[in-house]
Parts: sequence; C-alpha cells; structure tokens
Amino acid sequence: MARDIDVILTEMLETIALIETALAGKTREDFGQDDILRLAVQRAIEIISEASRHLPDALLRQAPDIPWRSIRGMGNILRHEYHRVADDVIWNVAAGDLPALRTALLALRASVGSTR
Repeated sequence: MARDIDVILTEMLETIALIETALAGKTREDFGQDDILRLAVQRAIEIISEASRHLPDALLRQAPDIPWRSIRGMGNILRHEYHRVADDVIWNVAAGDLPALRTALLALRASVGSTR
C-alpha cells in the first residue's frame, strides 16, 4: 500500500527538526564526544533516507538540486556499513546538507497541497 506523500514529507521535516534541535549549540567536537547523540543523528538520517524512498520520482524531479540518489543510498550505508561511517560525514550531512533538504521538502509539500 502506498503511503500518503504529505505524511512522508511531514515525517522527513519533523526528523530534520529533531536533528536541528539535538545539534543546537553543539560543536563538531561535542558531537564526536557524545556517543548517544551520534547514534541518534545517524538513526534520524536513516529514517530520512528510508522515507525518501517512498516519494515518487516525479515529485523528486521538482527538486533536481537535491541529491536524492545519495539520500536514498545513505540509509543502506548506515544500516550495513555503520562500522565505517565517519563522524565527519554525519556531521557534514546534518549541519551542511539538511538545511537545503528542509527547504526543498517544504516546497514539495506546498506543491502537493499540504494542509499541515
């Protein structure tokens, strides 16, 4: 059964907000020293990755600047290659890539006529 697109987009946005809240006021050093924070952010990125797999390609084409293939692939890396994931990669995704993804998701949600 196909999932509701608006629900998926909202879940992704809420997960990004959780990451942003968890990292607020934190430095890269803080992140590297907090095992629970690192695991939580990794899991949240995994959730975003999995959710993105349920969005139709036609919708994703509306945001061509977002590396959807990489986002979708990140979940596999976190699930199967977790022992090789560098903290710098996770930090860079969370601090550098998620703001642009949030902006794109908001635009996509507006284009599907969200009522939230």
